Amino acid sequence: MRALTWQGKRSVSVEEVPDPIIQEPTDAIIKITSTAICGSDLHLYEVLGPYMSKGDILGHEPMGIVQEVGSAVTNLRVGDRVVIPFNIACGTCLMCSLNLQSQCETTQVREKGLGARIFGYSELYGSVPGGQAEYLRVPFADYGPFKVGQDLPDVRYLYLSDIVPTAWQGVQYADVPDGGTLAVFGLGPVGQFAARAGVHLGYRVIGIEPVPERRAMAERHGVETLDYSDTIGDELREMTEGRGPNSVVEAVGMEA
Repeated sequence: MRALTWQGKRSVSVEEVPDPIIQEPTDAIIKITSTAICGSDLHLYEVLGPYMSKGDILGHEPMGIVQEVGSAVTNLRVGDRVVIPFNIACGTCLMCSLNLQSQCETTQVREKGLGARIFGYSELYGSVPGGQAEYLRVPFADYGPFKVGQDLPDVRYLYLSDIVPTAWQGVQYADVPDGGTLAVFGLGPVGQFAARAGVHLGYRVIGIEPVPERRAMAERHGVETLDYSDTIGDELREMTEGRGPNSVVEAVGMEA
């Protein structure tokens, strides 16, 4: 199959690689129909290079069609259309029972002191082949993938693999009071979704972003916006009767 592979710092290429196979009874093989490129992939392209090996398959935001299932998989059938979350979790450990799947005790990368394994994301997260490929092996296939309908195009479902739940979870963690004000720093893709989630939940949302086109996009969805400046704290207080926002989501990203 063809897959996007890491070849070195600032160097990736599509190469022919072996097709994935069922390795455990709980595995499934997915034929990828769509996959996204995450902003987090830029870390692999640059700063996390020391944790990458030549030929590593990238990608952690895929969806596709089930091609094969292991003998222990009961929730999926060949032909099912599925979205694949980026983190790999067993569904049975204590952390999974607490809905802390990113800390799954079964797939946790203990030798690096980090959380659950992630598709296509360096040895820090298990060196698991990723989804920017024609096919993907999915461990714990009864738990991770979730089935979606056949009637809508991929683009209506694909963002459920990572970016929409990332933004939604950020807003949930922000714990905005009913009718409160949420400030979202950064209106890139995650920030846009976080801001829209806040509006959907009935909050007053203020987005802070230096790029005019991104501010305009957020404004079309009911978000108030500010350009970033050295006086941003004062501006936010002026907009909120001197108190500042109730909660803040930081969506600028690690590189910044």
